[in-house]
Amino acid sequence: MNAPAPHASITALPETLFAVPGMRCAGCISKLETGLPQTPGIAAARVNFTAKRVTISHLPETSIPEIQRAIAALGFESQPLGDELAGFTDESSRELLKAMAVAGFAMMNIMLLSVSVWSGATGGTKDLFHWLSALIALPTVAYSGRPFFRSAWNALKNKRTNMDVPISIGVVLTTALSLFETFIGGAHAYFDGAVMLLFFLLTGRWLDSVMRDRARDGVSALLKHKATGALVLADDGTSSWISADALKPGMIMLVAAGERLAADGMIAKGRSQFDLSLLTGESVPVTVDEGDMVHAGTLNVDAPVEIRITAVGASTALADIARLMEDAGQSKSRYVRIADRAARWYAPAVHTLALLSFAGWMLAGAGWHQSLLIAVAVLIITCPCALGLAVPAAQIVAAGALMKKGILVKDGSALERLAEVDRALFDKTGTLTLGRPELTNAGALDAASKPVALALARASRHPLSQAVRRALEAENVAAAQLDEVREIAGQGVEALLQGRAVRLVRPDSSGLGGEVGASLAVALQVGDAPTTILKFKDGLRPAAAETLGGLWALGIESSIASGDRAEAVQPVACELGLTAQTGMQPQDKLDTISRLAGAGNKVLMIGDGLNDGPALAAGHASMAPASASDAGQSAADAVFMGDSLAPVAIAVRAARATQQIVRQNFALAIGYNVIAVPLAIMGMVTPLIAALAMSGSSVIVVANALRLKGAAK
Repeated sequence: MNAPAPHASITALPETLFAVPGMRCAGCISKLETGLPQTPGIAAARVNFTAKRVTISHLPETSIPEIQRAIAALGFESQPLGDELAGFTDESSRELLKAMAVAGFAMMNIMLLSVSVWSGATGGTKDLFHWLSALIALPTVAYSGRPFFRSAWNALKNKRTNMDVPISIGVVLTTALSLFETFIGGAHAYFDGAVMLLFFLLTGRWLDSVMRDRARDGVSALLKHKATGALVLADDGTSSWISADALKPGMIMLVAAGERLAADGMIAKGRSQFDLSLLTGESVPVTVDEGDMVHAGTLNVDAPVEIRITAVGASTALADIARLMEDAGQSKSRYVRIADRAARWYAPAVHTLALLSFAGWMLAGAGWHQSLLIAVAVLIITCPCALGLAVPAAQIVAAGALMKKGILVKDGSALERLAEVDRALFDKTGTLTLGRPELTNAGALDAASKPVALALARASRHPLSQAVRRALEAENVAAAQLDEVREIAGQGVEALLQGRAVRLVRPDSSGLGGEVGASLAVALQVGDAPTTILKFKDGLRPAAAETLGGLWALGIESSIASGDRAEAVQPVACELGLTAQTGMQPQDKLDTISRLAGAGNKVLMIGDGLNDGPALAAGHASMAPASASDAGQSAADAVFMGDSLAPVAIAVRAARATQQIVRQNFALAIGYNVIAVPLAIMGMVTPLIAALAMSGSSVIVVANALRLKGAAK
């Protein structure tokens, strides 16, 4: 099998998506992206580090097992993903949590035993405490050190290195040296230092893993909106339920009112209203007729229809949005790559420093025991715990402060990105507004027509009918008794009141469409009486104007990017003094963000609908209200509770304060290394003191981060 010629079009080749949960650092990314194309039959490999996935372009005759063997040859386990973009669960967060809990419990017990030794215990008492510490430390190191040992072994096996190599060497040497000291009845053992080192490192690793897991939730939450199957009409007139993965283009789906679609298609028979807010953000259901296209995940609101399937599975609009979200989310992994690349110097530098310390002291005549103690002390004292905690400690405290304000920050790097934003894009429906239409002219109804309007409104689940119902029930209106109530798809509700026809319908169905100025309105007709037009408004979120003013004060310009109609968006834009783009599809919002980013802007996207998912994933930072769709909440970096829009400005201010603390933490951590490392090289620090110094620097960093408790204001 031969590799494709250099001039071959990679985009024309088939692509296969693989889950690779073992990716840990920039070295893994480089290994896969440069190593796989060297395999015959594989043209290119593109890593999505956040999702732990690799997209591989390959020749048609290259089989999946062959690709898996190529990935395995680079030291990684893999699993192909199906068309639905669903992966398998990465268990690393759970494993890290267990390892951290074991290390923390063991550390506390060993430290208690060490207190007696530090207090001057000698002879048999000291030896007993050392042996007890060994009995606790040895299984703890073996169990809790596995994430580092596995990573280090895989790196060395594939002739590369990473941060886990010096960490593993330091832990193993410290434990082995402590065990040797215990056997010979030495004065010192350093089991507490080894376990303490593992605990702090596991804490940082677990936090990072949890953040990555949250970042991968968006696509799976999005795909849950599609129905699991459909009732399909056969040629002989019979019908049967068929699962979504067995549907094929050309089949006829029978979709009842209240059902979501399992595939894309064209209305073949019937007329209804569809709730398209999942895909477009449209605030009011849209009427669809024969020949109109509808998409998987949307909701049939009014009447049964027959739909001829045009696209299924990965070809549907819903799957396209899932792919857009995943591709857009890849941009966020650049921050992870930068951090990992910055850490590349660590392993060779620490190895060299420890080796030079050992060799220098051996040449100075210190002997192997003393030289090894100094080398181990260098390995421990240069452990990047303080540097590793500099960012997450500040982020965790700030996230806790924001949580008290009803703001959930899901991504560890979200605060960093929030601090950098200089442009904000707001969706309208459900974001700037509450997404709940409110009746604004209930006074237009007289006492006789209110009971009729309430009775008709109760017969429909249309958002405007429900707004009428809420308004009139709040006035304690008693509903009239109606006969022959029926809902007309795409029109409204009609009934008989003591023999007279009564209707609550769209204004254009009442013949008054051209005379109605409101973008949201219904017409009430009671017999031959004059028609009453009921108008609605989707109210702004509380503190919307104040929030936009607060963002302006922070140097952030705002505008609206909405999938809703222009006539529904413009009143909101005028009231808030914002420019607006309307009728936008998910790709349009992505293009807008890309254009702004190309101009040097760092965009904060605030949205709530599934149609906002790709934009939320692509923005430099993103926020969504708690009322947002599952996919919107999962794609966003932060979710805020309540109706008020104020949390948006609060989050940005807290993020900027967090970055100040992060910079201070880096200065403290670097200052610690500048002072401590020379002392360790000069032999003035034992492994125990090195572990205490390392822990002390971590405590200082955490204490500085605690100043962020009042940052959310």
